[in-house]
Amino acid sequence: MTGVEVRTAVVTGASAGIGKATAIALARLGWHVIGVGRDPARSAAAEVEIRAAAAPGARVDFLRADFTRMSEVRRVAREIEALTPTIDALIHNAGGVRDRLVVTDDGTEATFAANHLAPFLLTRELMPLLKATAEVRPPGTVRVISVSSTGHEYCRGMNWDDLNLFDHFSTGGAYCQAKLANILFTRELARRVAPDSIVAQCMHPGVVDSNFASHADEVMRRHIMEGQKGLPPEHPAETLVFLATSPEAGRDGGRYFHDGKEVRPAPQALDDAAARRLWEESEKLLGKLGF
Repeated sequence: MTGVEVRTAVVTGASAGIGKATAIALARLGWHVIGVGRDPARSAAAEVEIRAAAAPGARVDFLRADFTRMSEVRRVAREIEALTPTIDALIHNAGGVRDRLVVTDDGTEATFAANHLAPFLLTRELMPLLKATAEVRPPGTVRVISVSSTGHEYCRGMNWDDLNLFDHFSTGGAYCQAKLANILFTRELARRVAPDSIVAQCMHPGVVDSNFASHADEVMRRHIMEGQKGLPPEHPAETLVFLATSPEAGRDGGRYFHDGKEVRPAPQALDDAAARRLWEESEKLLGKLGF
């Protein structure tokens, strides 16, 4: 991309669905795209597809990591640092839901780990690079973007005594709490990084035709299947690209978007005291794991 300032995006969950569609769209714009995926075969296929769609000269890299394991989150952060001196957009799209209680190697619940702890840790690990990028970019152009869901509306609040829901587990309950956590994390992150001219936003993608619920129970899979008609991954990817590139998304961090427009989340997602507490509790949880 001779003579053009190349921007870099890290897109997690880029091996399929919304993440892959977002990675393709940014690569077409000439961005340096660093995709992260879990499944080796899907990741390899996605890398080929993203490269084929990229603008001439655009760079595409692809990394593998299981985001239920915090050691792999830290490893992939180091690999990202080795690939680029700048990050203009960190897009937290990876996630998922389980059909039963799955305890990770770290001793955490898998839904909470992949959907909240992993993006929390990855953001923290890459923060020096994000701040360094913000110093050489116009204010508000460095973004951290998280994919949440209207599922947050069905969680009245974080279960502070049992964030892993070991004693009160249900597939839907774990998912909805994790999606509430995504918004609370975004709000507190936005507050913390505003002095560095970094902006954090989040979004609801809608029900999308993807493999997101492949490990979910029958009830959630049926819900996904019923809503899949006519909503390809490219549709919500447009909102993620909007959040990564538009001037509108570069101001007033901590907002929640759908279909390219700001919408109001449920009241419990606007609780800034809960957002601060979730940040502190997340640090404690990771600290106990050695991170």
